[in-house]
Amino acid sequence: MRRADFKSSLIRLGRVSAAYFALGGAVLHADPEREVVIISGGVALSKWEHYKPKPHDNWWMNFIRAGRIRIQQVREADPQAQITWLVFRPAYLRRAKEEKKDLVKLIDSVRDVYHVKRIYFSTADELLAYLNTGRDREKVKISNLEYFGHSNKACWMFDYSNFIDSASKVWLHEDDLPKLRPGILARDAFAKSWGCHTGESMSRHFLQATGVRMWGAVGKTQYRTDELPMLAEKSGSWKR
Repeated sequence: MRRADFKSSLIRLGRVSAAYFALGGAVLHADPEREVVIISGGVALSKWEHYKPKPHDNWWMNFIRAGRIRIQQVREADPQAQITWLVFRPAYLRRAKEEKKDLVKLIDSVRDVYHVKRIYFSTADELLAYLNTGRDREKVKISNLEYFGHSNKACWMFDYSNFIDSASKVWLHEDDLPKLRPGILARDAFAKSWGCHTGESMSRHFLQATGVRMWGAVGKTQYRTDELPMLAEKSGSWKR
């Protein structure tokens, strides 16, 4: 395998090492026909989660930081990569009132530092619209599609415990995946859902709808401050 091909495969698999590139890894050139898409879902509100035995999202940046880490990995591997970051905005507007901070401004600072195209969305249809037609998909294919946020085995839940305690009103269900247009993903695209339980059902439906395998967790995942999410249980596994 050529060095450039090896490096490209590292980007897709999420194992990019800054040390590797510092030691002379080949420099990738931007591919105008490929786009990296990172999705960050919304966080829960503290008022509902704070007193639960196992609260969600004590830190408002859970899914923002994870997305930023992934963006940084890709940017270090290819300074010219086309990166689009889709963020579920309503959840951060509501959480901002609790934090008494302008969270949107802080999110936008990541966009500015890493020079990515940041798009806010409020509905699953808006997300699907960007994936299908945000760029000319006859020319620009999605090479990476990665999701950071709440999920269960059947759907990505963008506002879990944010608008309604322990529930969600905005989600992308596995039954909605056929709405993705054929051919928007590159044939060798890397897809991964970093949330909980996706590998138990949604990954299978993603393959049926797109022809591309998506990695997902069997069991729960745990979000960390300075690392990509990890499996939370010894019995868990990654599956596609």
